[in-house]
Amino acid sequence: MSPHSVLEHVFGYRSFRGEQETIVSHVAGGGDALVLMPTGGGKSLCYQIPALLRDGCGVVVSPLIALMQDQVDALKELGVAAAYLNSSLNQEEARDVENAFINGQLKMLYVAPERLVTPRFMALLKRAHIGLFAIDEAHCVSQWGHDFRPEYLALSLLADEFPGIPRIALTATADHATRTEMIGRLRLEDAQKFVSSFDRPNLRYAMVEKKNARDQLLTFIRREHEGDSGIVYCLSRKKVEDTAAWLKAKEINALPYHAGLDVSVRTKNQQQFIRQEGVVMVATIAFGMGIDKPDVRFVAHLDLPKSIENYYQETGRAGRDGLPANTWLAYGLQDLILLNSMIDNSGSPDMQKLVERRKLDAMLGLVEATACRRQTLLGYFGEASQPCGNCDNCINPPKLVEMTEAARKALSCIFRTGNRFGVGHLVDILQGKATPKVKEHFHDRITTFGIGKEVDESSWRAVFRQLLARGAVRLNESGHGGLELTDAARPLLKGETSLFLRERTEKFNYKGEKGSDFVASSDQALWQALRRRRKELADEQNVPAYIIFGDATLKEMVRLRPGDHYEMSRVSGIGDRKLEKYGNDFLKVIEENH
Repeated sequence: MSPHSVLEHVFGYRSFRGEQETIVSHVAGGGDALVLMPTGGGKSLCYQIPALLRDGCGVVVSPLIALMQDQVDALKELGVAAAYLNSSLNQEEARDVENAFINGQLKMLYVAPERLVTPRFMALLKRAHIGLFAIDEAHCVSQWGHDFRPEYLALSLLADEFPGIPRIALTATADHATRTEMIGRLRLEDAQKFVSSFDRPNLRYAMVEKKNARDQLLTFIRREHEGDSGIVYCLSRKKVEDTAAWLKAKEINALPYHAGLDVSVRTKNQQQFIRQEGVVMVATIAFGMGIDKPDVRFVAHLDLPKSIENYYQETGRAGRDGLPANTWLAYGLQDLILLNSMIDNSGSPDMQKLVERRKLDAMLGLVEATACRRQTLLGYFGEASQPCGNCDNCINPPKLVEMTEAARKALSCIFRTGNRFGVGHLVDILQGKATPKVKEHFHDRITTFGIGKEVDESSWRAVFRQLLARGAVRLNESGHGGLELTDAARPLLKGETSLFLRERTEKFNYKGEKGSDFVASSDQALWQALRRRRKELADEQNVPAYIIFGDATLKEMVRLRPGDHYEMSRVSGIGDRKLEKYGNDFLKVIEENH
């Protein structure tokens, strides 16, 4: 079979996207590859199709049990002989999978990295006929990355032990340093590199200053995403539980997820999120990397992420089906202080702390940007782009107010107080508030006391955030949020450069209310009927609804209204096996709602 034939008849797609076809042909022909492609860009097809084209079984290294199970369920639905080996299997089940693998009865085997590098499994590999090795989430090999997994370091042995078998490493996020590290540690120096655009045009980016973050989040969900599946990220476990309980009290179907919850509760909540529609998961970053749910319509952050890589990967869990999705982030100066404190107290080597601080500075630069969010985001990954027209700054361009004089006053106040104090104390001084702390340090007697009474507290905090974002000040080593000047403050103090802030507005960042995908009531009725039938079939087979068909496929059914098996076969996402298995079911629904 040709790559196109497998794409159409097994997976149900008419054409490849981007560099998929080139990658598939290269790996199917025996070449090694490093693939950087955004979440939802179709990475899995880049190794699944070559595995089906080559003799032997494709062995996929995957770091998370949930992701393995999801991928295997989806492949089985397509008629592919696939299995996984992980700790969720008992001894007998694992032995059955191993026997099927050795006897050539599998085309795809998913395995965790820690299992793959054991002597026992290496011996098993040498008895089997292997078509290729795929290393998914390859950024986990980076020791300074955000998802480091020590067992990934041992995967370099595949190059020595199986020199004739192609290897493909894939990830959705990697800056230049991480790419270099992946190439070296996975022995992929001679591999062909495929770097796709990091752009996810279906995602809308929006960032707001925290006022009352929970209320802001509730407004966002109710206005834009009533009844949708979404993820809300929080920095601490306590905040996860409190936010989930608060949303539930507001009649949002919210569940908590963090590493401190009992395993059974975590598993139950995760399954509910995957299998039900309209569930909002409130989670720490422990949640998400293994989730292949394509219909997550929004990702919200109630705290500042640690880096642009974290932010990009977490927001990438929205809109994997290619349909429009929103990302929303609320941030404040306290987030920055907390994250810096976490870096200081992490016990990491000084060089790693320096790397993490630089990453946090870049994240602050993104949230404080007054230009296109997407340009700033893609620029971080070394990609040039035009203004996107689909972020808050493009949709509602911020009005800029010059605050250069206020910035000079702020810098002067930091200097006159000895580069030691935090923003709250500095604002009190500038506004002329003789608090007990101000009096205790005699700061009511310095020249900057009361020189900023005309600027409100929120604007002063915005000035300090901008000064941090442009590197004119930094957090000192006290670990208590104290600020100190840097050399980059000189041009501002000398009047050689200016500082502008966005004008604060209560205007919401989105254009218009959420509207239905379908104008005609008959289309809306068919859409709901197709979803009901999908859910019934999914419940019968105990799989998530999107394993049957994704939302994008159902929406195309509404648009095309196929009347027979041939017309149904032209719908994107319907291959031969699914047409045979579900064609009549969905044709009947379409006929009944004609």
